[in-house]
Formats: sequence, structure tokens, C-alpha cells
Amino acid sequence: MSLVFSALASLDGYTVDTSGSFDWAAPDEEVHAAVNDRERGIGTYLYGRRMFETMRVWQGMGGGDAADVIRDYADIWRAADKIVYSSSLTGVTTPRTTIEPVFDPAAVRALVEAAPGDVSVGGPTLAAEAFRAGLVDVVELYLAPVSVGGGLPALPPDLMLDLELLEERSFRSGTVMLRYRVSSPAA
Repeated sequence: MSLVFSALASLDGYTVDTSGSFDWAAPDEEVHAAVNDRERGIGTYLYGRRMFETMRVWQGMGGGDAADVIRDYADIWRAADKIVYSSSLTGVTTPRTTIEPVFDPAAVRALVEAAPGDVSVGGPTLAAEAFRAGLVDVVELYLAPVSVGGGLPALPPDLMLDLELLEERSFRSGTVMLRYRVSSPAA
């Protein structure tokens, strides 16, 4: 299986802007449905503490009059295992979630090799560790039609990656999805 890094980002490559906001990256229904289709193959999510705290909202979403794409993603997220790398969290309240105090590249490599489905590394900070360890197999970026001028970069700014384009897709909203295979880690 593969270790996949997928992110919503600005056209200039940031996942959050200088104020910490990512409201500008909220996907419309068409983009959300495409993300859902990709995420359906994920069996395990790897998160740092901050990304987990952002994503855990999906545990309680999807009920009532929520849009179909919201209900679908919430179901996908709840069905997957989650591993949170944190030295400060002592417990979590979401099912199928475990905490690891440190990111261990050898353990992640073994997890990916044994996984029945793809594994996703969520958030650019944790993903940077996985990139530096040569673990990321696939990069999938959903680039929103906005330039934010700075913030948290989607990809490690100090690391060169050779990438092979696997797929590109444009959406009515102006968002573009680019999917790459990582040909080689840092040069």
C-alpha cells in the first residue's frame, strides 16, 4: 500500500495563511465529493496533535440535514483508524484512535507495508517528517484559486522532491487537483 499526503492548499502552496485561517480552502460539493472518493481507500490516518484537533470535528458531524458529501466524509473518517503523534495528549475521546508519543519512521514504514488500504499522513508538519524519512509515496494537492502570500507551506520548503504526475483534474470552482508519485526523496 501507499503513504499518501493529501492537502487543500492555496495556489502559492500554503495550507493556512499567516493568521492561521484556512477558510479560503473550504471545498465546494464537487471538490468535496472528489476528496471523499479518494479518502474512501484510506484505512488509517496519521496526524499530529493540531491536525487531529482540527479533524476530530468529523466524529460528530454528518447528522441531521447535513449535505450528502458531509455525511459521506464523516462516515469515511469515523470508519478509519487514527494514530495521533503527540507528547502532550494523554487521551482521546474518539473511537479507533491511538496516541503515539513520537513519530517513528520504521514503525510507520511497517504499518504502511502491512496495511490493507492506503495510509494518509495529515498535516504539513507531520508530513514533513514523513517526507524527510522517505516514506511518502503519493502527494495529492487540491489547489484553491487564491494566493495568500504566506503561512504554513504544504510541502517542506527545505526539501527537494522529484515527482511524477499521475493525475490532474480541474473543478468548476477553479480548484485544481494534482496527484504525484514521489520518484525520489530528498536530493
